[in-house]
Amino acid sequence: MSHLNEELQNDNIRRTGEKYVIITTKMNCSTGSYNRMVRERANDEYDLVEPRAPAMLESLRAFGYNIQTAIADLIDNSISAGAKNVWLQFYWDGSESYISILDDGKGMTEAELVNAMRPGSRNPLEEREPNDLGRFGLGLKTASFSQCRRLTVCAKAVNQNSVTRRWDLDYVSQTGEWRLLRSAASGSEERLTALEQMESGTVVLWESMDRVVGGTKTDDPKAHNRFLEMIEDVEKHLTMVFHRFLERKNKLQIWINQRLIEPWDPFLTNEKATQWLPEENLYFREDRVVIQPYVLPHHSKVDSQTYEKAAGPNGWNAQQGFYIYRNERMLVAGDWLGLGLQRDEHCKLARIQVDLPNSMDSDWNIDVKKSRARPPASLREDFKRIAKLTRARASDIYRYRGKVIARKYSDNYVFTWLKKLKHGKVFYVINPEHPLVKEALNIPTEYRQIIKALLRLIEETVPVQQIWLDSAVSSEQHSQPFEGVPAREVREVMMQIYQALIKDGLTTSEARSLLVKMEPFQHFEELIATLPESTY
Repeated sequence: MSHLNEELQNDNIRRTGEKYVIITTKMNCSTGSYNRMVRERANDEYDLVEPRAPAMLESLRAFGYNIQTAIADLIDNSISAGAKNVWLQFYWDGSESYISILDDGKGMTEAELVNAMRPGSRNPLEEREPNDLGRFGLGLKTASFSQCRRLTVCAKAVNQNSVTRRWDLDYVSQTGEWRLLRSAASGSEERLTALEQMESGTVVLWESMDRVVGGTKTDDPKAHNRFLEMIEDVEKHLTMVFHRFLERKNKLQIWINQRLIEPWDPFLTNEKATQWLPEENLYFREDRVVIQPYVLPHHSKVDSQTYEKAAGPNGWNAQQGFYIYRNERMLVAGDWLGLGLQRDEHCKLARIQVDLPNSMDSDWNIDVKKSRARPPASLREDFKRIAKLTRARASDIYRYRGKVIARKYSDNYVFTWLKKLKHGKVFYVINPEHPLVKEALNIPTEYRQIIKALLRLIEETVPVQQIWLDSAVSSEQHSQPFEGVPAREVREVMMQIYQALIKDGLTTSEARSLLVKMEPFQHFEELIATLPESTY
């Protein structure tokens, strides 16, 4: 009996022939006594139904990865292994093209590598390290099989020799068995040799990339261009998904064909005009969710290059919404999470950062690809409240000109256009108090009527509907005032207004101060400083 107690710590199942014996042992530590219950289920009949290897591996190809999400999944493994550098090599050779992902992480022993190559190598219900980016034990296989038919992994742990394992879907199909090969394919060995020069690390090699290059020929220029465009798409995705790792002090470095990639910050946190709304902490069971809303700057507050880059890989409208992170790894890049909120041109500046622990994966319905998440029911109302507040603020910023025109300024803030309301309808007129308009009308009567008629024609023919349509379709392509115009031309227009202000009785100092508040010259303070002390 004591022997049985030493052998069994929890519920145990033993199988002997056709008989299962289930033995449960319960100890009372305070008295040293224990109770034992034995239940036998004799002669149970069953079939062992193992999945057919070819069918299962082919099915694993259908998880819905694209090339970007597949490579990101492999880099997750590199980060979990403590890598400081990840080198991606994209090699073009038509149907013989290949991709390799090499890292300088801790690598794997032979036993660890075999387990890593096993489909379903871990139970998603198992408790994980807080910084672990995996969950299902499927990522390496499903991500790779989604793009290629031959997956080779070579790993090297510290003070160990490198070890190699390979899945070849064509070979598995021929044999019908789960045969994990112990070497690289003939002719592929040198594609793994970079690992030999390192203390530890792992290299993943994709070959027979039917989903990436198919049966294309090396000299097919269109196919080659598609391959190059694919590399650009991968880079954009990685700079977004891993931007917080790339921004750290002891940062991760990702290289694509020997070129270091730069992070993409979706929140423009280094821009002064970015608004940081109050951070909120929500709790689900014992886990904390940290939410930081941002409202990005109006395009008039940043330079055109910054604004264009901030649009992100999918454009301004598609990138609005919640950004879900698990352990600083981005899972969702802009989405309203099924809260009943639509993507809206007026809300495109709203981006909300959400940080989750990896203990909440199942509660958030995070999928194998790590590209989808939905908040638990108990948090939905809070998320909707935060979203609405952020969207309202973003909408105010988007309508910048209309909003500031409607406000009353005591400092003579001057706008070219005024918003008017007549019979319940909105229309726009040129501000008659604008100094340049006043100066233009300060001419002989016979010419004044011509200028007034011209201004009225401009007011009556403002293409509001066309502007609205263009903004809805591609607002990020709209040019900014004086964008790309030589400074001397901007200064010429500015000089005319400057002279008009002085003729109207302002000092040169007062005229400069007013120009700083006048659209669009608030963005040309350096030019304003060059205006002369005297206009005569």
